[in-house]
Amino acid sequence: MVLDPVCGMTIDPADAAGSWEYQGQKYYFCHESCLTRFKADPESFLASSAPKPVSASAEYTCPMHPEIVRDQPGPCPICGMALEPRTVLAEDTPNPELVDMTRRFWIAAALGIPVFALTMGDMALGMGLGGRLDMSVTNWIGLIFSTPVVLWAGWPFFVRGWSSIVTRHSNMFTLIALGVGAAYGFSVAGTIVPQAFPAGFRVHGVVETYFDTSVVIVVLVLLGQVLELRARGRTSAALRDLLRLAPNTARVVRGERDENVPLVSVSVGDVLRVRPGERVPVDGAVLEGRSTVDESMLTGEPIPVEKEAGARVTGGTMNGTGSFVMRAERVGADTLLSQIVRMVSEAQRTRAPIQRLADRIAEYFVPAVLLAALAAFAAWALVGPEPRLAHALLSAVAVLIIACPCALGLATPMAVMVGTGRGAHAGVLIRNAEALERLERVDTLIVDKTGTLTEGKPRLVTVRALAPFDERTVVSMAAALEQASEHPLAAAILDGAHERGIRIVAASAFETVTGRGVRGRVDGHEVLAGNATLLTEKGVEIAPLNAQAGALRAAGQTVMLIAVDGRAAGVIGVADPIKPSAREAIATLHQEGLRIVMLTGDNTVTATAVAQALGLDEVIADVLPDQKRDAVRRLQGAGRIVAMAGDGINDAPALAQADVGIAMGTGTDVAIESAGITLVGGDLRAIVRARRLSRATMKNIRQNLFLAFVYNALGVPIAAGVLYPFAAVLISPIWASAAMTFSSVSVIGNALRLRRTPL
Repeated sequence: MVLDPVCGMTIDPADAAGSWEYQGQKYYFCHESCLTRFKADPESFLASSAPKPVSASAEYTCPMHPEIVRDQPGPCPICGMALEPRTVLAEDTPNPELVDMTRRFWIAAALGIPVFALTMGDMALGMGLGGRLDMSVTNWIGLIFSTPVVLWAGWPFFVRGWSSIVTRHSNMFTLIALGVGAAYGFSVAGTIVPQAFPAGFRVHGVVETYFDTSVVIVVLVLLGQVLELRARGRTSAALRDLLRLAPNTARVVRGERDENVPLVSVSVGDVLRVRPGERVPVDGAVLEGRSTVDESMLTGEPIPVEKEAGARVTGGTMNGTGSFVMRAERVGADTLLSQIVRMVSEAQRTRAPIQRLADRIAEYFVPAVLLAALAAFAAWALVGPEPRLAHALLSAVAVLIIACPCALGLATPMAVMVGTGRGAHAGVLIRNAEALERLERVDTLIVDKTGTLTEGKPRLVTVRALAPFDERTVVSMAAALEQASEHPLAAAILDGAHERGIRIVAASAFETVTGRGVRGRVDGHEVLAGNATLLTEKGVEIAPLNAQAGALRAAGQTVMLIAVDGRAAGVIGVADPIKPSAREAIATLHQEGLRIVMLTGDNTVTATAVAQALGLDEVIADVLPDQKRDAVRRLQGAGRIVAMAGDGINDAPALAQADVGIAMGTGTDVAIESAGITLVGGDLRAIVRARRLSRATMKNIRQNLFLAFVYNALGVPIAAGVLYPFAAVLISPIWASAAMTFSSVSVIGNALRLRRTPL
């Protein structure tokens, strides 16, 4: 694989669109346009002015200790685990640590087989099948074959074990290095200078060595590292899947023709064509054409969304059977897809509060294991059966190996990594693990009305006219005034007039009456549009309008009264339609046991109408923007664990104050930045998915911690020999190593189940 020097894409030379030799070096290009640009000015690209995506993986961090950041791969100085790239790339690039561990595993296995086979054969002979082999010969054979296994294949474990001692961060490699080192060192000494050992170490007069034990432990630990690294690589599969959604090229409209260019060459303002079945290249707006777009990657909902001129489209979504032309508005790292990947990647490096329990235990765990190993050695050496010292050594090594805390350390980070990736596929972005953990315990959900429960786009829904006026006249008069108004409802009235095919004339003598409405002249008539106070002040009798206005307010509509030439003409009702998915979402959230509170700046009558339509538990209306945070505090003061869902700038303080802030992805950037969870599609049903994800992830973490704790609680005493007085069972270090490997792999495997969790 090589890099295109112009766009920085990774390509296979066999698939290159062209190549060119410059100053003795051959360069390959993913597209002819890249080749053309390179030929025009090769020096500028060779001077590293082109983007290089490979630099995104220049920083490496530890999944258990995200504060550790290095500029190259290697072991974590705290836990010894292999560091991994902070930024996930679309290409599934080889993991150098996995490649190295795999090579060491196969070589160690090949060299270890003769040692293990020789030991097993000797045991078989000793069981009455013809006597035993010459121990001095087998010891020397074991020394020759096991030395490269322990000192070369297992060398990384000794390096990390020594580093843990120097940095005073004891970890699993501390125990592995001590266990393997003790077994191998004892065996080397027993082979070279057997006369130096007391009788307690002798079996049938010969020092019995444990080359097979040290070899098998190294092989099994290497196998565990290979399986762990492969599984950890799969935790990033969700992010790689998202990255691959973006196409490699885009179709730019240049005059009368279209040109395929690398995606990195697309700039803001470029006009792009998206044909049927293609993925939308970047974020932007449709200029012409009509189609349906599958946005399930954002919303988790499989129903395609219709797109026409003016509609927004998102990079990575799949176009249907139609074709459209769009204008690029966000490219590169600014696209929603890139932001999603960045947010999820950062969330995967955060630590859930429940991790503190494992951290506190880990601080004392390794020293406690060392004391347990010493106690086991002493007990066997003092009261164990002959050969006491040999049994004591085996027991101590087994305790060191079986108690490796890898499973305990992986329990939380692996579940968080997989869970946040699963959420991204369901349109739920988790900013940090703390928000994911807290969401499970939330009992009260506060929702903003506009843009959260409603579409956030007011529409003209009702017109009532009094004789001699008709509805078209009422709308025409109101729309003529609203052309010059900046009131939020003005656009709804103008759109309503256009939908009804009503001609809008220009108004003169326009005037805004603050807090009341607007006035002006339309076609020679004096027109008022506003609330009851405005009309009353101008001497208009509004009694004929009161009943209709009250009915509209009770239905959740915002009412505007219209008067022409000092006479009541009619009533206009504007409403922000409830989102089609809101009722289903609220019903499901109630089933989840949540109390739903609506917090809005709208008036009490309108807010109550919406709340009754949706079946909400409580309404807090007429709240100013700076009072929303106080409302959250009051509920928290009452002992509630509060989640707040909103989408506007005025919601940001309340989102930050809530135990869990939930931002609608269709809202403002500041709201998204203030929240712990973002719903990409702006659909309340995603809160249900977020809640289920939180529960599933926390359940998975507890399962992992239980597995790790139970494993160590049972494994250490058994390895120390607690069952020997009752069942004559003494665990070999070989089986201890296998159990240790199984515990780590079982925790990772359990975490990976979250990828298939139904939401």
